[in-house]
Amino acid sequence: MIALIENEITVDEYLDVRSKVGWKKLSLNQAKKALDNCLFNVKAVDDDGNMIGMGRIVGDGAVICYIQDLIVVPEAQKKGVGSLLIKRLKSFVSSLKEDDTTMMLCLMCAKGREKFYIDNGFTARPTDNLGPGMIMYLD
Repeated sequence: MIALIENEITVDEYLDVRSKVGWKKLSLNQAKKALDNCLFNVKAVDDDGNMIGMGRIVGDGAVICYIQDLIVVPEAQKKGVGSLLIKRLKSFVSSLKEDDTTMMLCLMCAKGREKFYIDNGFTARPTDNLGPGMIMYLD
C-alpha cells in the first residue's frame, strides 16, 4: 500500500529521487532551499517506508501555484503513484483558494508526459487562448 506523507521530505531523499530519474544534480544548499521555500510537499512511500515519489507546490499561494518536481521512481511508474500525488497537490492548492475566486495551478511538463497530465485534468498549451509555456536556464 502507498502512503502519502506531507512536508517531511529530507534533502537526501530529494537528491536521491532526482538522481533516480536522471534529473540535473543540485547542490545540498539548492536542495535545502527548494524544500524550505516551497509551499507544500508530499512524498509517496511504499510498504517498506522507501520514498517512491514526490511533488512540491511553489507559488504565491493566492493567485498562482505550480506543481514542481513531480517525480516517481522508474520501478513505481505506471502504478497510479503520480496520479495519487497530483490529487493531493491539487487538494492542497484548492484549500488555499478564497471563495468566489480562481486559482491557477500550472506546471512545466517533461516531453512525452503530456498525456499523463491531460488525463489528470490539465490543459496542454498552446490553445486558441493560451500561448506556449516558456523557460530560461540561468547557468
